[in-house]
Amino acid sequence: MKKIKMVMLTALVAVLAVWGVKAQAAGIGSVDYGKIQENYSFAKQAVKEVDAKGLELQQYMIDKEKQYKSLDTPLKKKNFEEATAREFKAKQDAYMKLKSTKEEQIYNKIQAATKDVMVEQKLDAIVDGRVIFVGGLDITDLVIQKLKTGKY
Repeated sequence: MKKIKMVMLTALVAVLAVWGVKAQAAGIGSVDYGKIQENYSFAKQAVKEVDAKGLELQQYMIDKEKQYKSLDTPLKKKNFEEATAREFKAKQDAYMKLKSTKEEQIYNKIQAATKDVMVEQKLDAIVDGRVIFVGGLDITDLVIQKLKTGKY
């Protein structure tokens, strides 16, 4: 009988311990990444830079098209096309590299701010808000405030 009481007591302690851990867990937070980007000045500036570079690329092609139309021989046109294709490829590669770099910088800064908020709010994890149907804690505004401090 004494053994049964001891086993029951041990089981009760184990259940209470598990229940206590669950009660202390803060849960899952979520963020609206798009809203954060829209409200983050660094991201807005980066988008402007990338867009400006894209417009430069478009203007380059418009200018080259005008130059092409003014050429009079097939040989000149062929040489012009080859040179323009090489130049355009280099400009396009530079544009894609800039875009990729800026996107990575934005992501890394937002992720760092989100991690800080996660720790401050004692959350277990942060997921994209589109993943959660019901529940969780939306920390989007907290992340935006954190980004506005200028630390990131």
